[in-house]
Amino acid sequence: MSFTEARNYLADRGYEDRIQEFDISSATVELAAIAVGTAPERIAKSLTFMVDEHPVMILCAGDAKVHNAKYKSFFHKKAKMLTPDEVHNLIGHDIGGVCPFGIKDGVDVYLDNSLKRFDIVYPACGSANSAVSLNLDELEQLSASIDWIDVCKLPE
Repeated sequence: MSFTEARNYLADRGYEDRIQEFDISSATVELAAIAVGTAPERIAKSLTFMVDEHPVMILCAGDAKVHNAKYKSFFHKKAKMLTPDEVHNLIGHDIGGVCPFGIKDGVDVYLDNSLKRFDIVYPACGSANSAVSLNLDELEQLSASIDWIDVCKLPE
């Protein structure tokens, strides 16, 4: 169901031709990179958190990790990731296919600056065997993101 929601969301905006479905899993950054045929850091992973009883999604580069001090400085809360059940119920997609397309109302979406290194990135498309190819302007527009933020760190 969530692939259908994401696909319909993107199709309604003229991006259906960018969606890729795979015969193999793309449920993790590493698997998605293999399926897409790109570097893992170009996979736009979706991390979900609870902030003041409100779901928040942060899209960041595949090689980035949340920097706890930056996160706390921005959100004024310690990072608390959603459980798989919470992701399903509050976001509308299951782990492995979480993306900002076709999600439930009330989810605040942010894009992390770690993505700004790339011209094209590949977020999931609602299932554990899909992705969509987007440039950063398209990702910003289609994700209905609130803003670009800096809450992640890159590997050294």
